[in-house]
Amino acid sequence: MSWGTELWDQFDNLEKHTQWGIDVLEKYIKFVKERTEIELSYAKQLRNLSKKYQPKKNSKEEEEYRYTSCKAFLSTLNEMNDYAGQHEVISENMTSQITTDLARFVQELKQERKSNFHDGRKAQQHMETCWKQLESSKRRFERDCKEADRAQQYFEKMDADINVTKADVEKARQQAQIRHQMAEDSKADYSSSLQKFNQEQHEYYHTHIPSIFQKIQEMEERRIVRIGESMKTYAEVDRQVIPIIGKCLDGIVKAAEAINQKSDSQLVIEAYKSGFEPPGDIEFEDYTQPMKRTVSDNSLSNSRGDGKPELKFGGKSKGKLWPFIKKNKGATPEDFSNLPPEQRRKKLQQKVDELNKEIQKEMDQRDAITKMKDVYLKNPQMGDPASLDHKLTEVSQNIEKLRLEAQKFEAWLAEVEGRLPARGEQARRQSGMYDGQGAPTANSCAQDRESSPDGSYTEERSQENEVKVLATDFDDEFDDEEPLPAIGTCKALYTFEGQNEGTISVIEGEILYVIEEDKGDGWTRIRRNEDEEGYVPTSYVEVYLDKNAKGAKTYI
Repeated sequence: MSWGTELWDQFDNLEKHTQWGIDVLEKYIKFVKERTEIELSYAKQLRNLSKKYQPKKNSKEEEEYRYTSCKAFLSTLNEMNDYAGQHEVISENMTSQITTDLARFVQELKQERKSNFHDGRKAQQHMETCWKQLESSKRRFERDCKEADRAQQYFEKMDADINVTKADVEKARQQAQIRHQMAEDSKADYSSSLQKFNQEQHEYYHTHIPSIFQKIQEMEERRIVRIGESMKTYAEVDRQVIPIIGKCLDGIVKAAEAINQKSDSQLVIEAYKSGFEPPGDIEFEDYTQPMKRTVSDNSLSNSRGDGKPELKFGGKSKGKLWPFIKKNKGATPEDFSNLPPEQRRKKLQQKVDELNKEIQKEMDQRDAITKMKDVYLKNPQMGDPASLDHKLTEVSQNIEKLRLEAQKFEAWLAEVEGRLPARGEQARRQSGMYDGQGAPTANSCAQDRESSPDGSYTEERSQENEVKVLATDFDDEFDDEEPLPAIGTCKALYTFEGQNEGTISVIEGEILYVIEEDKGDGWTRIRRNEDEEGYVPTSYVEVYLDKNAKGAKTYI
């Protein structure tokens, strides 16, 4: 099967077909190129999507990723980022292994096709020239034969005419001989041209054209094979990334399987646990005895029955002490005493860990400077060892400063760990003892720290003692202050035992006056009578604010 023998007369059709083949190849190159652009665009969109949902550093979102479900989502985002990378690999491999090679191959193909068809046209032009020469010699031979025949006829006519002179007859005879000789020469030339043309034509159709068409056929077959190989490469490029894409998907599945609802629930407890004990049982109040109704309201223990320890905090001085401390409530205390016990413990532990990391960092820096100093001592030409003394002293001072800071926070941490629910019974016994004794002494304060209304604790022992002294010194000043006006009333939804400094105990259903709204810390300041006021958790009471009262806000 050869185009040279089967398609010897289809030069123009072969020229059109080979051009069509090159167009098909260029169309395939364009297709692959657009596929690579799509892959790059898809990868870019996947990366942007993954980046969009990544948690922002040092933000609340970053803290949320402690939960296993959020960790799984973060793993999904990271896997999708790797997944996008594989689509970039597809684009790069298709560009380097298909489009670039095929573009170069197309240029070579065009040059080869142009050369082959140029040779074919050259052979065609040579055959046309041979044909024209043959036609020219043939026409000349035909013309000379006709002229010789006319000259012979003229001679015979002159020879037969008796009136013509002998000289005219001889002249006619010579002219006929000349024409006959010219015809013979033309015949010989025509015969030679014909023989030459037949030879050229045989070579053209049996040698030149088959050779040229064979080259064109081989060229076209190479194009077909190449486009087939490119299609295989196209599929193989995709197939190569399938295992990695599979690993990305497996990673997502593994992350999803690692989600632990119990662990997340425990994290919620750790995040929001206050460390307070829940309210105790509500005691039965016997209203059938009239004496119970006439008892003075200034004693919470009387309203709750006999046998209960005194829950209030010793009159005005105790009720007035907390507002004095609360004046600095706006700034966060260094020891996080504004937080509930459990949250405070976590913050202190976090601070201790941060300080230990800083200490380790400074120690590493000190070791590095010490090593450099030793090098300078052994090789003075590298530097002056004394130049490092100032830096070494500075780092040592920083370490000492950080250690003192860490010890301070560790002391606060040790104290607050003793106040967690695990030791709640001991704390309640101490609180009961203090209630029975009135205001605790400075020594007892050093053993058991007072708690603020939002479940936190006051400053360190020395600060607590200072507050106690200030409270005693300014007790008269607070006694002389005009009491805050009531801005509404409230109803106790639950019983609350105000065991900490500045709080007030209430029982369920009791009606009291509101003298200060919740400022966002979860505590409301209320008053029972002229001598008893303090803070209760806002969630324990239902507040009814007086719209006409000064400073009152609309209650929703």
